[in-house]
Amino acid sequence: MNSPIPTASVDAQDQETEQNGFEAIGVPAGLAKSLFKRGITAPFPIQVATLPPALEGRDVCGRAPTGSGKTLAFGIPLMLRVGRARPNHPRALVLAPTRELAAQITEELRQLGDSEQTVEAFYGGVGFGNQLRALRNGVDVAVACPGRLADLINQGHVHLNEVDLVVLDEADRMADMGFLHEVKRLLDACASPRQTLLFSATLDGDVDVIIKRYMNNPVRHEEAGADSEGDTAEHMFWAVERADRVEMTAQIVARTGPTVVFCRTKRGADRVAKQLEQRGVRAVAIHGDRSQSQRERALEQFRQGRAQAIVATDVAARGIHVDGVACVIHFDPSEDPKDYVHRSGRTGRAGAAGSVISFVGRDQRRDMNQQQRSLKRKFEIVDANPAGLPEAPPFVAPPSRPERSNSGGGRPGSRNGGSRNGGGRPGGQRKGGRPGGPRKGARSSGSGSSGNSGSGNSGSGNSGSGSQRASQGRSSAAR
Repeated sequence: MNSPIPTASVDAQDQETEQNGFEAIGVPAGLAKSLFKRGITAPFPIQVATLPPALEGRDVCGRAPTGSGKTLAFGIPLMLRVGRARPNHPRALVLAPTRELAAQITEELRQLGDSEQTVEAFYGGVGFGNQLRALRNGVDVAVACPGRLADLINQGHVHLNEVDLVVLDEADRMADMGFLHEVKRLLDACASPRQTLLFSATLDGDVDVIIKRYMNNPVRHEEAGADSEGDTAEHMFWAVERADRVEMTAQIVARTGPTVVFCRTKRGADRVAKQLEQRGVRAVAIHGDRSQSQRERALEQFRQGRAQAIVATDVAARGIHVDGVACVIHFDPSEDPKDYVHRSGRTGRAGAAGSVISFVGRDQRRDMNQQQRSLKRKFEIVDANPAGLPEAPPFVAPPSRPERSNSGGGRPGSRNGGSRNGGGRPGGQRKGGRPGGPRKGARSSGSGSSGNSGSGNSGSGNSGSGSQRASQGRSSAAR
């Protein structure tokens, strides 16, 4: 995390052309200019394919891997089309499987919105106080995990009957985590008709049930490689017995730089993080037993470069969205092929380079072979060779800096804490029902242009816009 992710420069004569990349697919000039100021210049394929129909009000389902630009693909039409909410009645709903993902989507949407729009995150692991205050003041866009949102509805604090724009992000992961029944209940409670945008690594099985039941003639886009997250990374299978794995992990982290290490159990994650610290590697653990503040602190330390490694469980795999991850280590082999894909997708985002290393013991070779065959991936066990990995600069911890806390509900009176200052929205205020297209009029060129680089080296909490800047001078705006 010490070396900045390279960003391609844009010559002055090319700036207008690059900036117009988003305008050409229907994004208002003001917002396109705002994106350009953040280094987000040319849209990625999933954005080119899904933004125009989404801006027209069509239902859209997209199948694409991590780092492909899904957040902007649904975030731009959502923030352009959402209506104003009254107390306890949000107008748009984004469902996400993990707290971390919900928090990061919230931050990205706030950058896309104008000063009058309110976006709040609702997830467990934190108190209800801030979330209830935000709801009483009115929340235009609710970004929520299904469990906490269901609790708020059961308590009478949220009513979804005015939600006419719904986004399901990482729908396959919500199905894998057992949220499908709750997701159906939440969708049933939303307004009808409505616009629904769904993004997922797969569009079959349980996800196809959602598409058929809740979407109206959706535009479909399937990205190449969507079922093989991390395919741009190099996958290696090293013969390493359990007794040698901590030492080997320490060598890999020292060699490659920012690394995510996956363990099978919560206790194992804590133990490995502690053992890495004893070997001079700054490591933090993240799993379901950690409080939300502990999880946020761990991710922030990793983003800021004050931790070299995150040690996580499978439950946390899809909640880690940090650009600049050089390596993923499967300390314990995953039990399910999908978990292998989700874990590995933490590196090699948006076409960037990355290394995925699996430690394989003698008693695990048969299971690993079967798993990789099911993924149609070449499987060959070789001796460990840390010296053959790409080398990062020596680790130097940056000075400590204040850490942000996203408690899932802003303070009243803040821009996104639910405070209403009165007056209409600039640029085509929408009232009442959803119109057939985006608001008319360009928004302010400064909207959403705060300096959030999204780079793993910047300390930013952006959900991923740094990887689009890092690839061909543009950002993937993925989580």
